[in-house]
Amino acid sequence: MGRKYFDCRSYPEGPKCSMILSADTEEELIEEVVKHNIRVHGDNDTKEFRELIRKDIKEGLPLDLT
Repeated sequence: MGRKYFDCRSYPEGPKCSMILSADTEEELIEEVVKHNIRVHGDNDTKEFRELIRKDIKEGLPLDLT
Protein backbone atom coordinates (compact mmCIF):
# COMPACT_ATOMS: atom_id res chain seq x y z
CA MET A 1 0.00 0.00 0.00
CA GLY A 2 1.58 3.25 -1.17
CA ARG A 3 1.26 6.86 -0.20
CA LYS A 4 -1.85 8.73 -1.37
CA TYR A 5 -2.27 12.41 -2.21
CA PHE A 6 -4.82 15.08 -3.07
CA ASP A 7 -3.77 18.09 -5.16
CA CYS A 8 -5.80 21.30 -4.79
CA ARG A 9 -4.00 22.73 -7.83
CA SER A 10 -6.16 20.49 -10.03
CA TYR A 11 -9.18 22.68 -9.18
CA PRO A 12 -8.79 25.98 -11.08
CA GLU A 13 -12.22 27.26 -10.02
CA GLY A 14 -12.47 28.98 -6.67
CA PRO A 15 -9.60 30.55 -4.76
CA LYS A 16 -6.13 29.75 -6.10
CA CYS A 17 -4.60 27.07 -3.91
CA SER A 18 -1.23 25.35 -4.19
CA MET A 19 -1.81 22.85 -1.38
CA ILE A 20 -0.97 19.18 -1.85
CA LEU A 21 -1.96 16.89 1.01
CA SER A 22 -0.72 13.33 1.44
CA ALA A 23 -1.14 10.47 3.87
CA ASP A 24 -0.57 6.74 4.18
CA THR A 25 -4.28 5.88 4.25
CA GLU A 26 -7.25 7.09 2.23
CA GLU A 27 -9.33 7.75 5.35
CA GLU A 28 -6.63 9.88 6.98
CA LEU A 29 -6.20 11.85 3.76
CA ILE A 30 -9.95 12.44 3.37
CA GLU A 31 -10.15 13.81 6.92
CA GLU A 32 -7.31 16.25 6.27
CA VAL A 33 -8.66 17.35 2.88
CA VAL A 34 -12.08 17.99 4.43
CA LYS A 35 -10.52 20.10 7.21
CA HIS A 36 -8.48 22.05 4.67
CA ASN A 37 -11.44 22.66 2.37
CA ILE A 38 -13.70 23.81 5.20
CA ARG A 39 -11.07 26.18 6.59
CA VAL A 40 -9.62 27.54 3.34
CA HIS A 41 -12.32 27.11 0.70
CA GLY A 42 -15.49 27.36 2.80
CA ASP A 43 -16.84 23.97 1.74
CA ASN A 44 -19.26 21.91 3.82
CA ASP A 45 -18.59 18.41 5.13
CA THR A 46 -21.15 16.25 3.36
CA LYS A 47 -21.22 12.64 2.22
CA GLU A 48 -21.27 13.82 -1.41
CA PHE A 49 -18.26 16.08 -0.84
CA ARG A 50 -16.29 13.22 0.71
CA GLU A 51 -17.11 11.02 -2.28
CA LEU A 52 -15.79 13.71 -4.66
CA ILE A 53 -12.57 13.85 -2.65
CA ARG A 54 -12.29 10.05 -2.67
CA LYS A 55 -12.55 10.02 -6.49
CA ASP A 56 -9.71 12.55 -6.82
CA ILE A 57 -7.21 10.79 -4.56
CA LYS A 58 -4.09 9.65 -6.40
CA GLU A 59 -1.57 6.95 -5.52
CA GLY A 60 2.10 7.73 -4.97
CA LEU A 61 3.59 11.21 -4.92
CA PRO A 62 2.82 14.16 -7.19
CA LEU A 63 5.33 14.39 -10.03
CA ASP A 64 5.20 18.15 -10.49
CA LEU A 65 5.76 20.05 -7.28
CA THR A 66 6.33 23.42 -8.96
